[in-house]
Amino acid sequence: MADISYGWAGYIARVNLSTGSITEESDADLQQNYIGGMGFANKIMYDEVPAGTDWMDEENKAVLAVGPLTGAGVPLAGRSTWATLSTFTTDHLVVDCHCGGQLGAKLKFSGHDGLIIEGKADKPVYIHIDDDKIAIEDASALWGKGTRETTEALCKKHGLDCCVAAIGPAGENMLPYACVINSRSHSAGAGLGAVLGSKKVKAVVVRGTKAVNVADPQMVADLSDYMIAQVLGSNNNHVVPSTQQSWAEYYDKGSRWTARKGLYWAAAEGGPIETGEPKPFEPNTMGYRCMKSTKDLGPEAEKYTVKMGGCHGCPVRCYAHVKHPTVLEKTGYESMGNTCVPNFPFSAYMQSMMKVPGTATDDGKLTEQAVIYNLLIQATVDDLGLWCNYAQLYRDIAHTYVDGILERELGDQFAGYEFDKIMTGDGTPFIKILTDIASNDTENKPISWLGHGPEVWTKQWNDESWFDDKRSALINYRGWPVHHSIECFGQVGGLYNMMFNRDDMIHSAVNFQGCGLPIELKQEMGKEMWGEGAVDADKNYTPINDAKVEFVWWSIVTDVLHDSLTLCNWVWPMAMAPAKERSYRGDLDLEAQFYTAVTGHKVTIDDLYKSAERIMTLQRAATVRGMRDKDGNIGCNDMRGVHDVITEWVFTIDPDIQVFTAGTIKMDRDDWKQSLTMLYKRFGWDEELGCPTRACLEDLDMKGVADDLDGLGLLGKDGAKYDDRTRTYDRVLEKYCADNPALSA
Repeated sequence: MADISYGWAGYIARVNLSTGSITEESDADLQQNYIGGMGFANKIMYDEVPAGTDWMDEENKAVLAVGPLTGAGVPLAGRSTWATLSTFTTDHLVVDCHCGGQLGAKLKFSGHDGLIIEGKADKPVYIHIDDDKIAIEDASALWGKGTRETTEALCKKHGLDCCVAAIGPAGENMLPYACVINSRSHSAGAGLGAVLGSKKVKAVVVRGTKAVNVADPQMVADLSDYMIAQVLGSNNNHVVPSTQQSWAEYYDKGSRWTARKGLYWAAAEGGPIETGEPKPFEPNTMGYRCMKSTKDLGPEAEKYTVKMGGCHGCPVRCYAHVKHPTVLEKTGYESMGNTCVPNFPFSAYMQSMMKVPGTATDDGKLTEQAVIYNLLIQATVDDLGLWCNYAQLYRDIAHTYVDGILERELGDQFAGYEFDKIMTGDGTPFIKILTDIASNDTENKPISWLGHGPEVWTKQWNDESWFDDKRSALINYRGWPVHHSIECFGQVGGLYNMMFNRDDMIHSAVNFQGCGLPIELKQEMGKEMWGEGAVDADKNYTPINDAKVEFVWWSIVTDVLHDSLTLCNWVWPMAMAPAKERSYRGDLDLEAQFYTAVTGHKVTIDDLYKSAERIMTLQRAATVRGMRDKDGNIGCNDMRGVHDVITEWVFTIDPDIQVFTAGTIKMDRDDWKQSLTMLYKRFGWDEELGCPTRACLEDLDMKGVADDLDGLGLLGKDGAKYDDRTRTYDRVLEKYCADNPALSA
């Protein structure tokens, strides 16, 4: 009898669109060092896509991968990771595109840990995976359709138990800002839709009926019960309610634990459902804790809220399903659902510049008009398969309108976009604006330049100073905006915003920042996990220190770990908990304990953090190999001077307030330089250049990568072994975790 593979399905499917070849290959050699998900996808990209490849080239690939915990009964293990080459940032380097929904679980249930899409088709196709059967199907009849109509057609054809991940017109037109949508509104961005469009791939359709083998099912169940009852909070693991409640010691108005008496899913089928006051140790009421519709859209959204939904294996349910008759009339879509930027594009990212009358009350509460504006945009971008670069598209639209750039650059076309209607209460012109951006017809519809990202359109329209304008929120000159950056613990957020080739998507630190606990308690908890001085109060930062750098390192490796396992970093890691009985401490060992129970391989959290550092360092090596220097030559290891360059506004914001005083997020130049140096050292990278060294690569079992970079003259100097520079996290919070079943097993 063949050995059983626990956790991993054991195989990756490879589809070559140029030749029509479809094969399967073992991923056993990747499992120990690269885990799955982001690790698998980045290793394949490093090994198979040559440096200097353009995102539109046939040699580029789109690699989808899941991890050993996907579909294995672990809470919040419903995500998946794609890797490809960036379409919108400098040098088109490797990026990760993460998504929730049902795609990851369906892929695992089909018996696959990954899918490699390579080559190019000569006509529109979709890839159909039905357990062991994989086929390239004709998609000509679907080309030109939106993501919703495509999904409906393919589900009717192949069954409602399929998951469809589709591109819309934006992807077909190879707009750099194009995404892939699965399960109606779960998006994988970073230009992935344009890459699939360049390969003529309209969709990936997956049906899986197989089980995921688990080494210790009872332990998975016991750990899950323990985590949900005691450790898990709400969206972003906020662990106190947003209103004062009889059971809670603390409350915080900013918390995403929004349930309260008198708050309803007012449009629920069968009648309104009250969210009430769900408490810790009540696992069956957890799905009521997070009502994101009113959190994001304002109180007027309550009467249109049907329910909260979410990804596979998620008890938190942070996706707000909202129906609005005006949006149905204008777009043809009955309901919308999202949890992040697409849920509040207007009110959070346009209104501050456009200041449309009637969308907010004098005390700042969003009105019905704001709800409609947000939902119109959300419904339109999802169907177009249009991505926003973490809201940068919306800031760019508002800026170019308000500052007269669109009127100057569009000439006679400007009037046709009817911004005057938008400013007087009618949001429907956004449909044409976004549709024309998605067309990618820069010659006839120049507004579509905005869908190429600021790295392109600011040069085209002579507006490169936008990068240094604080309103832009651009944090790096290579083309991406803040994603919980310097407003999140100062240097901590700023540093991890530099490390990738797009916005970082790290939530580990911001989850802790916004969890709702008092700052004094968070500082006490931070000392236990990362050291004295790791945590500053908001807008009251202190100079860089070793504990803050440790916090940065931990934030990066936990994010990479979750994207490899694959877990939701919008809630994981469990650094804090809602139970007063635990002194609000979380449990940092849970990832390792679930991994051990699922795979049968006993590991500590330190083992997993080391694997995550390996994956991060591999992507850093790929960046060094493919990045161009200041003279345009491929291959550059000056990460400090070329890649990790923060924008100027972070040093000039709030000119009347001194840095390191209360009331500002301003950074200090010398402190920032020192911050980079200290983080490079913490990773074992060259302290001056910020690139990997032979010492760190070989210690992470990547001698081949070290030899590659050495042969190109791109290795850094010095560096230290992992064990000589790392902090121990194994059981650091054990004294608060007496009920953890893995500790008593």
